[in-house]
Amino acid sequence: MKKPIKIMKAQKRSFRRTAFVAVIAFVATFATSFAQTKTAQLDELLNKYTEYGQFNGSVLVADNGKVIYKKGFGMANMEWDIPNAPDTKHRLGSITKQFTAMLIMQLVAEGKLDLQATVSKYLPDYSKVNGDKITIHQLLTHTSGTPNYTSFPKFFEEMSRNSFTPTEMVETFADSTLTFKPGAQFAYSNSGYILLGAIIEKVTGKSYETVLQEKIFDPLKMKDSGYDHHNTILKKRATGYEMKGSTPENSPYIDMSTPYAAGSLYSTVEDLYLWDQALYTQKLLPKKYMDMMYEKYIPGFGQYYGYGWMIGTMPIGNTKDSTQIIVHGGGINGFNTLITRMPQEKSTVILLNNTGRAPLEDISIAIDGILHGATYDLPKQSVANLVYKEIIDKDLKAGLAFYEKNKASKEYSYSESEMNTMGYTLLQAGKKQEAEAVFKMNVEAFPKSFNVYDSYAEALMEQGKNELAITNYKKSIELNPANQNGMDMLKKLGVETEGMIKDATVPDAVLASYVGKYELKPGFVLTITKEGNQMKAQATGQPAAEIFPKSETEFYLKVVSAQITFNKNSAGFVESLTLFQGGQEIVGKKI
Repeated sequence: MKKPIKIMKAQKRSFRRTAFVAVIAFVATFATSFAQTKTAQLDELLNKYTEYGQFNGSVLVADNGKVIYKKGFGMANMEWDIPNAPDTKHRLGSITKQFTAMLIMQLVAEGKLDLQATVSKYLPDYSKVNGDKITIHQLLTHTSGTPNYTSFPKFFEEMSRNSFTPTEMVETFADSTLTFKPGAQFAYSNSGYILLGAIIEKVTGKSYETVLQEKIFDPLKMKDSGYDHHNTILKKRATGYEMKGSTPENSPYIDMSTPYAAGSLYSTVEDLYLWDQALYTQKLLPKKYMDMMYEKYIPGFGQYYGYGWMIGTMPIGNTKDSTQIIVHGGGINGFNTLITRMPQEKSTVILLNNTGRAPLEDISIAIDGILHGATYDLPKQSVANLVYKEIIDKDLKAGLAFYEKNKASKEYSYSESEMNTMGYTLLQAGKKQEAEAVFKMNVEAFPKSFNVYDSYAEALMEQGKNELAITNYKKSIELNPANQNGMDMLKKLGVETEGMIKDATVPDAVLASYVGKYELKPGFVLTITKEGNQMKAQATGQPAAEIFPKSETEFYLKVVSAQITFNKNSAGFVESLTLFQGGQEIVGKKI
């Protein structure tokens, strides 16, 4: 998902001591006043997110290397009315990966690991079928093709509740067929970081937890961080919750041996700030190796992926400018987390939430606006959340009535992804008819989005309505031929899919006519290029991605869920394009 604004610049020096002192006093007063303004804005923003039930956790904001804000919101423990605070311990989820990557790079710097060596060199008992093909570098960058074990059938219902040793965890996916040739593409895989944890243990002869403590937590005095264990009495540990309508519930149990080196750590916003500051030094790793962690190795999630971090840009509030960032988020039962570092300014935003589905990226973008003295968006209540609340607290009829009355209201926000999430929450709770109704609403609201048809089809299939499910899966694939899940489900339903996806053949001259720049909004441009017969699209501040023709004017992307249509005027000249992504249609005029 661009330039910092300087608030003040010194213009002159005074040759009179009295005048010089006066200038210093003025600057100090101005800086204090501006800091207070930022604090007030942060309070307003985060209190509003908390009021709407969209944030419940701990926050730390650093501006130009100094902490200007740290606070807790909502409850760390709702049973005992214990509030969140800056020293509340939250589970981190995938933020763990940056610590695993650091341990790997420390071993590389010590000459104990080779990034280009294969897994088999360090884990000789690992499946030779895959171990001889995959390198340490590919595991770090999610380019190994190792299937993501958290996507295995019934992982959350069964496997996640059981205890595993690292060796047992590795065995769950060791012989699995790779999803692609190692190095060919990016596909986020928790399995890769499980393997990295096992390699760390093999090379050091110590447990992953012990190595973390000795090589990172102790040197940085991160006394409120560690590997989480369910049976350990841990003071100031937040409880994870999920909201069911207006009622919070304890999140489902997960044995912390299953996320292991991919997601088992806990920490506080204060400790994560110590970590953030250490990354500007060579206390943990020589600069040569630190720089390698932030290389843009492979496009992923609209940014680039390095080693345990994503590297890219973030909007400054709701302006056309953006900030260079190093970022990673995490999610684990009842928690979602995000640490966003702005290295050019040494600013940091750390958000740890313990009610599951907080819009942490939106909060970070707004905070970035505050830090730069720019405009930003305050949150709105989500119509999806309110519809869900009506369904749970009352019934489906009440939810449908609320939706019809408020779907066009500017008082609420309407998001395809939020509505989709609510649909799946209902589906997972066994409320299949309610889920079907919510997904159908989404189809009607976003008829050009492939994902809504895919989700609707899943709810239909769950109820045995296979013919209607087939129709919607086919519509999903028609809109986005890259929808592999749709293809897999059709096969499961007995549909012959051979030859279903065929890219159109477009004359070279027509392809050439699409080349150019298209302004989606001020300062945000989508550049279309042509290399041979391959067309590519590149958004401002993002990597280029290949696009493929469905017809002469319609194209789709495989790396993200998006489609592009080129629009011609009455004279046959290309004058604009329309980008369809995330339920939005954005028209960009050719410039």
